[in-house]
Amino acid sequence: MLSMRVAAAPASINPGLYAAGTVIISQAVMIPVAIWVANRIDRYGYWRLIMLALLVMPVRAALAASTDAPLMMIPVQILDGLAAGILGVVVPSFIVVLLRGSGHVNAGQSVVMLMQGVGASMSPALTGTIAGHYSFATAFSVLSAIALVAVLLWWCFAHRTWETDSTPGGA
Repeated sequence: MLSMRVAAAPASINPGLYAAGTVIISQAVMIPVAIWVANRIDRYGYWRLIMLALLVMPVRAALAASTDAPLMMIPVQILDGLAAGILGVVVPSFIVVLLRGSGHVNAGQSVVMLMQGVGASMSPALTGTIAGHYSFATAFSVLSAIALVAVLLWWCFAHRTWETDSTPGGA
């Protein structure tokens, strides 16, 4: 979405290089965050780590909505890498713990990956349509609102009891 904004602007920035920069920044952040999180799930727990990642997402989208300055890509993509690093490690581990002994761990992973894929494909379609009819700021604001709904759903419906009786190293 950031690259689409740059491509649509009359600026002299190469959209391809800009898109590459967005990927490089988020990946450079995601990798060390994922390593750090993998070693701290026992300490902080699934609920807190997933909540942290979910809280980052609306902030990221709101920041992207607040300005169209190309350099705002840097903090936006840092936040993207932070959330991706946390969720990329915690969610699969959480599914294993949640479904341990059921014989359905792979099915659970598949369902989550399917939902992530649907969301990843619907997001640019939705926001591209909104940006085309209104503005990129409006599109990013909608993404922020959707992310806030995820935060509220996790807060209201996720059970914190998972923290005390299920850890990745536990039996």
